Amino acid sequence: MTKTELLNKLARDGEERRLLARAMDKLELARNRSVPGHTGFLSPQERVSVENLLNASGHPRHLFFGGFEGAERTVCAFLPDWQEEDLWLESDCPIRAVRCTWSNGTLSHRDFLGSILGLGLDREKIGDLLVGEGECHILALADVADFLVLNLDQAGRVRLKTSAMELADLKPPEVKVKPIRDTVSSLRLDAVAAAGFSLSRGKAADLIASGRFQLNHRECLKPDRPVGSGDVMSCRGLGKCVLKEVGGPSKKGRIMILLERYV
Repeated sequence: MTKTELLNKLARDGEERRLLARAMDKLELARNRSVPGHTGFLSPQERVSVENLLNASGHPRHLFFGGFEGAERTVCAFLPDWQEEDLWLESDCPIRAVRCTWSNGTLSHRDFLGSILGLGLDREKIGDLLVGEGECHILALADVADFLVLNLDQAGRVRLKTSAMELADLKPPEVKVKPIRDTVSSLRLDAVAAAGFSLSRGKAADLIASGRFQLNHRECLKPDRPVGSGDVMSCRGLGKCVLKEVGGPSKKGRIMILLERYV
């Protein structure tokens, strides 16, 4: 399959096509010329697009990394045959960390993202923003990290002190989940989502059909879409849950499931 044919098959719109075309160029350099390469930071939805490209390209060697385990925004590194993951992380990882501190006032993720983009940086240059009390850790590509240190001196109306920091000193947020054990009549999206978000099945179906649901970071409008272990479901206004396990039938013939809902 040619590059054009593959893009025609995978891309749903012009933006996704451009993303995949850039990723394919990096992939081909790694595979054909043994040159390591990487994407910019990918959103979860963009990561799914790149994963589809990798699956369609014979599963070339690659690594997703966002600066710390569990990062939401990640780069995809395309690894030549000679390069191991540890070597890439030690010598070629393009991710840097920046620390911002302030004395007074409360700042949000939106405050920081708005200030960063207001400096003229593209979103793909910036990874996760870990905002805490009086401190924010910013993940960024190496080619803009120094620029942030020199120029990010304010978020909202609050003055900042900005400096470089080591990735090892990051303080990732603690992920809190609530386990939910339930039984469902089938592994349809509406049935499983109803269990995960404490909804009636009819209400879940209505929310899905209205466009408020995403399955594995992509909009899903079909209540009858089958789901399986590892699938991620999110709903605007309700949050996110993951189907962790699918068990055998209960005594009443229903399917036992374990979900984790993010709280």
